Amino acid sequence: MNILIGSARAEHLAALQSIELASFETLRNEGAVAGSPAAGSIEEFSKLLHEGLLLAAFASGEIPVGFAGAFIVDNWLHIAEADVHPTWQRRGIGRQLMNALLSEGKRRGLTGASLTTDRYAPFNAPFYASLGFQIAEGKVIQPRLRELLTAEVASGLNPQRRVAMQLFY
Repeated sequence: MNILIGSARAEHLAALQSIELASFETLRNEGAVAGSPAAGSIEEFSKLLHEGLLLAAFASGEIPVGFAGAFIVDNWLHIAEADVHPTWQRRGIGRQLMNALLSEGKRRGLTGASLTTDRYAPFNAPFYASLGFQIAEGKVIQPRLRELLTAEVASGLNPQRRVAMQLFY
């Protein structure tokens, strides 16, 4: 199977939203989320496309099977979202997407990369740890990451499961 990682385009945004919605059930099965399936809005994806980095994974043709998006904040690459459609998971696509994003951050001379995620789902914190991310807690957590975690909990995510992670280049 040949997977091509490339820049997403405006015509891919609806497909990326569908991938995130489909991935919600994978998260639900691991206890990472509850409630009705939710995904970023087309406007949020568009902002990633125009103001950040938005990569897509293509198995064949022009229809994405996964994506990863990030913003640059305070000289850090902040991973906003990364998802692979459930029918394409466990094939290394998420790792390819993340490695492409991380390589771009390193190429740009950024300090490192950060994200917030579920602490326990195997394809979340343990996966990111396999890429070199470390949990940021206590005095080492950046204020912007602490604020993101607070907002996530306010939106209904379980505070016991949420964690911030960072990787230094």
